[in-house]
Amino acid sequence: MSAVLQTAQAEPKEAVTGYRLSVRRFARNKLAVAGLAVVVLFFLFCFVGPLLWPTDQTHTDLSQVNLPPGGAHPLGTDAVGHDELGRLMFGGKVSLLVGLAAGLLATVVGTLWGAVAGYAGGWVDAVMMRVVDAGIAIPALFILLVVSAITTPDPLGLVVILGLVSWLVPSRLVRAETLTLKSRDYVLTLRAVGGTHGRAIARHILPNSVSTIVVAATFQVADAILLVAYVSYLGLGVQPPATDWGGMLSAGLTAAYSERWWLILPAGLAIILVVCAFNAVGDGLRDAFDVKGRA
Repeated sequence: MSAVLQTAQAEPKEAVTGYRLSVRRFARNKLAVAGLAVVVLFFLFCFVGPLLWPTDQTHTDLSQVNLPPGGAHPLGTDAVGHDELGRLMFGGKVSLLVGLAAGLLATVVGTLWGAVAGYAGGWVDAVMMRVVDAGIAIPALFILLVVSAITTPDPLGLVVILGLVSWLVPSRLVRAETLTLKSRDYVLTLRAVGGTHGRAIARHILPNSVSTIVVAATFQVADAILLVAYVSYLGLGVQPPATDWGGMLSAGLTAAYSERWWLILPAGLAIILVVCAFNAVGDGLRDAFDVKGRA
């Protein structure tokens, strides 16, 4: 028994060493590091930028309508006189915060659901995963459009809606990881000495699934940012004077035919860069945590 307990106690030390190796592997992935740098720069741009470039994004100024880039407006102005550079920061706050919060909410819900299903097994697992299968069969965008047509969501409402339609994939990933972990010696030892199921999940299953959870979270954030852009592009997202990058694309669509490219190109590039950056970080984390690929 003492040898088994020593093995269980040694597990966290091995995990720490593994995470150090993962950090080194991630640092060697230039694309992933570049993606992380892009994410950090956009967060600084959207949250620190307004302090350095303050603009009024609430009131209209009809004397400054549709001005081209230059002078006091480096990215021009929109159809109601808002400074586009300030608008890009203002809309980026909503896109990043909603995407990040919705991605984390989806990951938390999916992690708990998948861990319980995988650990319980049997009919509990069967019922819970059939719920997941049924949810995956319904496109998330369809659910978003239906809900958005019924009610006008604010940013908090978007977070809840996005989180509750995006947790299905993380739940499947965590369930698969749990099925492997629940038969490990340290979990069996805990159960043998009288540990509860909840303690087994909290103490061993979830901590040893961190790599899967973190990777899933990065992809969920990227997907949530895209979903926010989809809904807002269709005019069903946050309402004026609030906006996000998808709303800026929708507002600038007709202007593109009038060669006012500054109303659509910056927001479009921002969405592409941020989503690609989060995906690059997710790929880098997946490779870093891949034990089979370690040298």
